[in-house]
Amino acid sequence: MSDANSRLEKLTNYFLINVFFLVLFGVIMVFSASYMYAKENMGSSYFFLTKQLVYIGLGLVLAMVFSRFKILYLYKQAYKLNALFCVLLTLTLVPGLSVVIKGSKRWLNLGFMNLQPGEFMKFSLMLAAIRYFENFNNYTPKQRLLYLSGLVYPLGILILQPDFGTFFISSMIIGFIAFLSSFPRKYFYSTLVVGLVGAFGIMISAPYRVKRVLTFLDPWADPRGSGFQIIQSFLAFANGSFFGQGLGNSNEKLFYLPEAYNDFIFSVIGEELGFIGVFVTAVMFVSFIFVGLKMAITLKSRVGSILVSTVIFAIGLQAFLNMGVVLGVLPTKGLNLPFISYGGSSMVANLAALGLIMACIKIQPGDAKEVRSQGKQTPAGSLRSVFQ
Repeated sequence: MSDANSRLEKLTNYFLINVFFLVLFGVIMVFSASYMYAKENMGSSYFFLTKQLVYIGLGLVLAMVFSRFKILYLYKQAYKLNALFCVLLTLTLVPGLSVVIKGSKRWLNLGFMNLQPGEFMKFSLMLAAIRYFENFNNYTPKQRLLYLSGLVYPLGILILQPDFGTFFISSMIIGFIAFLSSFPRKYFYSTLVVGLVGAFGIMISAPYRVKRVLTFLDPWADPRGSGFQIIQSFLAFANGSFFGQGLGNSNEKLFYLPEAYNDFIFSVIGEELGFIGVFVTAVMFVSFIFVGLKMAITLKSRVGSILVSTVIFAIGLQAFLNMGVVLGVLPTKGLNLPFISYGGSSMVANLAALGLIMACIKIQPGDAKEVRSQGKQTPAGSLRSVFQ
């Protein structure tokens, strides 16, 4: 075994161990944050815990399935896969098919769970964006516009749902891939400026988004209304202090803090486990990002490197956006904490995305060469070539 392969194997083992502890910690905290609410409203303290374990099992099955795919095949089918999830995303706007929660149409009812197509679309969009930007120079102007529409269309649907959090993550994914790929810099920077102006316009176009920004600036202006949730989050961290109240002893989860087992589970971690729990959680995600990017750099396939780094970027970005919102340093966006928060679509999609990472790691030298040749790119090799 070569030194490079041995190093990649060690990094992969560290990475999987890191993910295991994130998921395990998430299971513990979901039960701690939800057992009282579940007992009072669902009739069983184990309601959310049981469902979370089912989602984890389903996600692991999909991860194993995707890990057995050849990444070259998924790369070739990227536009078709993205079109499929665009259709599912569109169905969320169809009355009778969509599930409306708090005014948002983000889910489809599958019976055993509410499917949020946007969580899966992030990763199909990722594959499509890699293929688009890596082959941009080989497309005719007509092809460029046609395939670009497949990247822009789901963003429009996300705005209509509305789901500004997933819209933001998806937009960042596209920008990140455009930066890493061989997409011409003159187009990249001009598109970046247009995108930033457009995102600002979208943000201020809806009154509730403006209200979120104002609440972020001064949550005490409406302490019983829009500022209630973030104020309760502050109280949770204050109660936790350095060592915390003890696992299971949160007061805020007792019907004070909305979404205690979902978007604001980080607040429960802060209250029960204190600064130490918050610090350890942040370290686990930093380790996830660091080891994941080291894996991406080690890969010999350029497309594989970009895909792995983008999966790590997307999950890591969402994690720190969630922490920022809960800590009050960012406006609320409706994003949960990956691997830790309760949620079927998020857990299944993120674990399935790890299957894509495993598929990239298993790329053989011949496969890597063929993937690179799809776009007939001059730069070859791993992600290191992107920064040269």
